[in-house]
Amino acid sequence: MPAADSASLDQPPSPAVSVHAARVVFAGAALFDDLDVTLPGGRWTCLLGPSGVGKSTLLRHIIGLDSATDGDTVTCSDGRPLAGRAAFMAQRDALLPWLSVIDNVTLGSRLRGGRRGDGEDRARALLDGVGLSANAWDRPDTLSGGMRQRAALARTLMEDRPVVLMDEPFSALDAITRVRLQNLSARLLAGRTVLLVTHDPLEALRLGHRIHVMAGRPARLGEVLEPPGAPPRDVDDPAVLELQGDLLRRLAAAAEAA
Repeated sequence: MPAADSASLDQPPSPAVSVHAARVVFAGAALFDDLDVTLPGGRWTCLLGPSGVGKSTLLRHIIGLDSATDGDTVTCSDGRPLAGRAAFMAQRDALLPWLSVIDNVTLGSRLRGGRRGDGEDRARALLDGVGLSANAWDRPDTLSGGMRQRAALARTLMEDRPVVLMDEPFSALDAITRVRLQNLSARLLAGRTVLLVTHDPLEALRLGHRIHVMAGRPARLGEVLEPPGAPPRDVDDPAVLELQGDLLRRLAAAAEAA
């Protein structure tokens, strides 16, 4: 996919992102309070934990989509604001039903004043990478759930941002497609600052430089786990399989604390 890769060759280093003393209250109870999180620059941070613990809320807090977000709590290591430099992929694909797949993928450019057709070569390369080249001009309502998620992933990668926040981006995919698109994302997002929320321990161990388990109410981040080697790691790597047991034990303890 040279067209998809070439736009990233001259990217400046991706900044570290820090969240200080974050607090979000939902239904009268604090999901998290005085929470500190650091996403190392140019690395993947993976976040796991029980449903409802606040993982998705933390992503929305960082990107500024949560009405309770205090903008002063999120800072970047280069001193510049995060606004305008982060791509966000939510759990719902949010594809616009009246646009074709390729027009959804290039939507961000047009919203920023670009013309129709701008970036089309890169968009086609990305659609080929996610296995949707034959569906470029289809409408979202003709696609399966997994295909829609792949289109949303292509749209996120199309943004080519130094910081990327993704909420279960591979959850609707079959096992083989999931591994293939994990590999693609690891390659295209190498050197970016990525926060990935996932319920899949193996996925976190394949992709993460740092892994946290979020638990409790108010939620806290558990001790960091740093798998050896560079992502994407092989699914049958003995070190990955050994750490999977450790991570499952941490998740079980987190579920008990929920």
